[in-house]
Parts: sequence; C-alpha cells; structure tokens
Amino acid sequence: MNPSSHLPEPEFEGAHESAVRDVFDLLAIDPSEHDDTWRMVALDVDGTLLTYGGMITPMVREAVENVRMARHHVVLATGRSVLAMMPVAQHLGIRRGWAVCSNGAVTVRLDPMVPDGYKLAQVVTFDPAPALRMLRKELPDALYGVEDLGRGFRVSDYFPEGELHGIETVVSFEELCATPATRVVIRSPEHTPDDFHELVMRLGLHEVTYAVGWTAWLDLTPPGVSKASALEVLRQRLSVGRDKTVAIGDGRNDIEMLAWAARGVAMGHADDSVKDAADEVTGSIDEDGAVPVLQSLID
Repeated sequence: MNPSSHLPEPEFEGAHESAVRDVFDLLAIDPSEHDDTWRMVALDVDGTLLTYGGMITPMVREAVENVRMARHHVVLATGRSVLAMMPVAQHLGIRRGWAVCSNGAVTVRLDPMVPDGYKLAQVVTFDPAPALRMLRKELPDALYGVEDLGRGFRVSDYFPEGELHGIETVVSFEELCATPATRVVIRSPEHTPDDFHELVMRLGLHEVTYAVGWTAWLDLTPPGVSKASALEVLRQRLSVGRDKTVAIGDGRNDIEMLAWAARGVAMGHADDSVKDAADEVTGSIDEDGAVPVLQSLID
C-alpha cells in the first residue's frame, strides 16, 4: 500500500493534513495484551538507554528485560528510523512488541517471524516541499535527507559516515521535494540548536512538527505528530489505562512524551525545558539513570 494514498482520519490533532496508513486492525492483537494491570513503558533510545558512545550497559539491558518479564509493554520511542531502531531492539533482546520510530511518524510491531523482523502498523506522511524550499533559502549549504521508509534516505549529498542508517541515494533537490515523507533531516554544522529554534520560529513552519538535536541537526515530521501522538494511539489499541503510562527521555523531542505519560521521567543530563515537562528527574546517562526508574516498575 502506498503510504501517501488516501487513508482514514488519524486519531490525533493536526494530522488531518497528512496521509496516514493505519493497519493496526490487520495486525492481530493477542487478547492477553488487554490485561488492565499492565503498564506501557515508553523509552527513548539515544541518551536514555544508549550512551553517546553507542553503548548499552549490562545494567540497563537487565533492567529493560526485567520490566518486560514483569509483563509490561516496553515500547522503544525514538527519533531513529526503523532501520536504526532494530539493532537497538535486538541488543536489548526485544524481538516482539511495539516501537515508535521517526519521532512518531512510524509505528511498528516487532515480529521475529517476518523477514525484516517488524511489520508496519501506522505510517504518517506529509508534503516536505514547502518546508524544504523555505529552509534551503536560509541554509543553502546544509545537507538534506528524506527518509525512504525501510530502505534508508534520499539525500542532497552524502552525510558523514554513521549518521544515517540504510542506503543513501543522492537525488536532486526537486526529487527530495517530490515524495511524501515520514521524516526530513537537515544537517548544518555551522548552526547551533538555538539557531535552529530561532530559524523555525522566524519562518513559521506550521505545516510540520520539528525537533532539534543536541548538535546541528533539525528533524521535521508531519504536523501534529510526535512520539506522544503515536504512543497515545498505541495505548488505546492496547487498552492500557492512562494512569499506567510511563516514559523516560532526555531530548527536546521527548517533551511531549514526558508530558503525555502519567509518570514522565527526565534524564539527569537533560536541559531544563525537558526537565520542566517531566514529573521527576533521574540520574544521567553516565549514571545509568533509567535503571532505578525501570526497577521501580517491577512488582
């Protein structure tokens, strides 16, 4: 099915301007997944489970596994593409379950019985052309990439090695603008995160949702789409009570998710805007700050 085809109205504000492919009803949900005692535990990846050196410590891995063994829904919620998320899930030993990728634009069900290890559950796309053209006028030397779902990225030029997962296909700028997108990335080393925030506000990019990385990195996703919006759809599908939602994160793209959760926990190294959105603050990534939170969920 083409992600940009006409699809049912989505269940979250703002996404009526986007194309939504929702196949949750085609992915049978086991009746046991409706146990009303289960929690839904949403975990950011980079800076929360994964260190900036790309490591997951044994303590974090064990804590995640213990929460899963306690029969809670552990959902990886990441800005990463599904291709970049899968190695993390595998390292954590998560072969079945759910994951929210591309800052909420893509939701997948993990399934070791299918060739890629996952099935698409919901995909939200938008027309990237207006935002791309506006940004290119301001950032003519930046690198631009449009997610090619399940394959990699179509890019204006090659990104530094290791920054994008999957196949990078260099195309013209007009080709980047031509295809509905789940996620657009803009890399401009000459600009700081504050520069990106100022630029987005000045340009008034209301037709997208944006997230700024720790470095000179800007993510664009469909309007009204965030980790929180995707998690809320999944929460309803799994019949998890609102009071049984937990989220841990460290980045500005986690702010909506932490506010959405009944218990939102910010990592200790997060900036003040992230901490302000949370109900509590745990230790930093260097202190395995996610571990005590996860341990507290084990009955």
